[in-house]
Amino acid sequence: MIHTRKEQVEAYGRFLDILDELREKCPWDKKQTNQSLRPNTIEEVYELCDALTHNDPNEVCKELGDVLLHVAFYAKIASEKSEFDMADVCNKLCNKLIFRHPHVFGEEKAETAGQVSENWEQLKLKEKDGNKSVLSGVPSALPALIKAYRIQDKARNVGFDWEEKEQVWDKVREEFGELQEEVARMDKDKAEAEFGDLLFSIINAGRLYGINPENALERTNQKFIRRFNYLEERTIKAGRNLKDMSLNEMDNIWSEAKQQGGSVI
Repeated sequence: MIHTRKEQVEAYGRFLDILDELREKCPWDKKQTNQSLRPNTIEEVYELCDALTHNDPNEVCKELGDVLLHVAFYAKIASEKSEFDMADVCNKLCNKLIFRHPHVFGEEKAETAGQVSENWEQLKLKEKDGNKSVLSGVPSALPALIKAYRIQDKARNVGFDWEEKEQVWDKVREEFGELQEEVARMDKDKAEAEFGDLLFSIINAGRLYGINPENALERTNQKFIRRFNYLEERTIKAGRNLKDMSLNEMDNIWSEAKQQGGSVI
């Protein structure tokens, strides 16, 4: 069921009223601070990402509520210190969205998503309290794989990119060769550096070809989990232990897992 705008606003107001009451009357909610909530916020965002990966509407809805609770909770804590409140959060967001979309709210023209992206970073540099440099908007706490993708994407938005996307494969091959050389020399420190360069170049290739590396890797993670679970279940049913099996025996069951239906592959 899709609610009217009035019903949505009323539901949001009810939520804020409940949060106010919890903050006043619940011992647990009373004692929360920004720092005590922060680890839980990270967990809630990951749970939302998991629900999105599994494309489960009910779980996505529930996890969005949990994330919204944290957003409003931080604003509530700030309001108690007379720093800002939820209205300030919403107004700052609205102002930012309007400023960054001059092709919608102004006279600028942008017919494609690519044109919008090209203008995005320049607009962020111009806005008050915005990023001071192109890469300053990349959070330092981001996981390394996502951070690499965001760094490359931001650099692209100001024209720092390959002239032809096919050129990236020469870089991938170059980095792979350099990694092999350092591994052969048994230089662990240099091998780690070259491994990072190889990963960075592969992530760049994914970006250039419209493949999100985070989604791609998680897809492979889930595929491996399904196949390994199949291997483990088949082994248990046979009354055996994985540690007692030969690699060849495990490979045979693994191949069987790959040939099964969609629940395994």
